[in-house]
Amino acid sequence: MHILLIEDDKVMNASITALLKHSGMTVESALLAKDGLELLKVYEYDLIILDLMLPDMTGVDALCQIRSAGLHTPVLVLSGILLPNKKVECLSAGADDYLTKPFNNEELIARVNAIVRRSKGHADPVVRVGKMEINLGTKVVTVAGKVLPLTGKEYALMELLALKKGSTVSKDQFLTHLYGGMDEPEVKIIDVFFCKIRSKIKELSGGEDYITTVWGRGYILQDTQN
Repeated sequence: MHILLIEDDKVMNASITALLKHSGMTVESALLAKDGLELLKVYEYDLIILDLMLPDMTGVDALCQIRSAGLHTPVLVLSGILLPNKKVECLSAGADDYLTKPFNNEELIARVNAIVRRSKGHADPVVRVGKMEINLGTKVVTVAGKVLPLTGKEYALMELLALKKGSTVSKDQFLTHLYGGMDEPEVKIIDVFFCKIRSKIKELSGGEDYITTVWGRGYILQDTQN
């Protein structure tokens, strides 16, 4: 998952960034709302984590600008304000969830995963394709009941395919998902990753392959055999 974090507290920012990255997510962070808004003009994100109290504008104002720009990226608001009316204000302005500080790290990760799944149309954390199951909650992929041995980056590619099941995902989207637009390698690395992934799937599935190459565009996850 590709996450944008807008949080002005440097210690909190670093802590959340480390937590998300440890959970296998790609993260860009900003200390000011204006910097986060600039990043949104350049990159596509699966989720925005937005602090409510920012030095250059309120989180609600930033949220209103995001929605006014026509961006439908889900937003999780973080705040130390416990008042119900503040939560209502944020949700009414277009936030998808509201989490008060201090929060439990496991709860934050669970909420991030749930929000992104719902935004992609997956209420169930398990995406099934033939003999393969991708559990977006546990981040484990199984084929015919056996765990598919994937590296962190290989799982990240499968996660994006699962979230967009039935739709073609471009190689540029995969690169952004893996590297967040920073120090990206050549696009051909995506083909190398999928060559390895498909070989592993076929070994456990008895030759079945659920990843289809869309020549000149990217890859798609669907219930077909190659």
